Amino acid sequence: MRRRHENTIEAFAATDVGPVREQNEDAWLTEIDHGVFAVADGMGGHAAGEVASSIAIATVREILLGVKDPDETVLASEVGDTSDALRERLRYAMNQSSVRIRQEIERSPRYAGMGTTLVVLAVDGDSAHLAHVGDSRAYLFRNDRIFRLTRDHTVVQQEVDAGRLTPELARIVPHKNILTKSVGFHGPVDPDTSTRAVEPGDLFILCSDGLTDPLEDRDIEAVCRAHSAEDLAQALVDEALRRGGDDNITVVVVAVADEPL
Repeated sequence: MRRRHENTIEAFAATDVGPVREQNEDAWLTEIDHGVFAVADGMGGHAAGEVASSIAIATVREILLGVKDPDETVLASEVGDTSDALRERLRYAMNQSSVRIRQEIERSPRYAGMGTTLVVLAVDGDSAHLAHVGDSRAYLFRNDRIFRLTRDHTVVQQEVDAGRLTPELARIVPHKNILTKSVGFHGPVDPDTSTRAVEPGDLFILCSDGLTDPLEDRDIEAVCRAHSAEDLAQALVDEALRRGGDDNITVVVVAVADEPL
């Protein structure tokens, strides 16, 4: 799904199971050549979360890249050059992920109740296309400032949006991670999508809530300022652990070169 990149990009990823969990139920994708990146945070007992997130990432890879086997390099056929077409393709990939997770539940009832969050970034030329479901987030670090690009699909975020809860209280209320949307568990998916211009020097950050539970946006900004793109993903994971993070933590950093091609 890639035109020739007008910007050179690099990607770096880091993950940690955390001090409490026995398994890492996060999954991620970094396809630099095709400009496709993703993070999924699975949920469900008996390893079901790991299964759900893996299905989602495999489906995104297959649909957006047209690759079923890791040794294949065939790109998916173009659906058009418009942003609308690319965002529609992202929606389709997410919905197919949901379908395949539910199919796996039908085959293996022990996985009943499993699902996953999913955030996908597709860098196409000088544009960045985002789609997300759940509370895995995307950020943009530009000119020494952090910008949150996604809005959590959680009950708590709905209360904040309605003015019934302050952002400060939202961070400490019980059950703050109850989702209103997920891939697989809630049936058909209606992801949020957006498109923005890419600028030289941009850093895009995709992450599971294992990062954003212990760290506020300003904390993430401070870590971004203090580290190179190459070291940033691991530095963010380390800072989340230092601040008491107890969930699986996954971070993908996508760095746009300072000078365009």
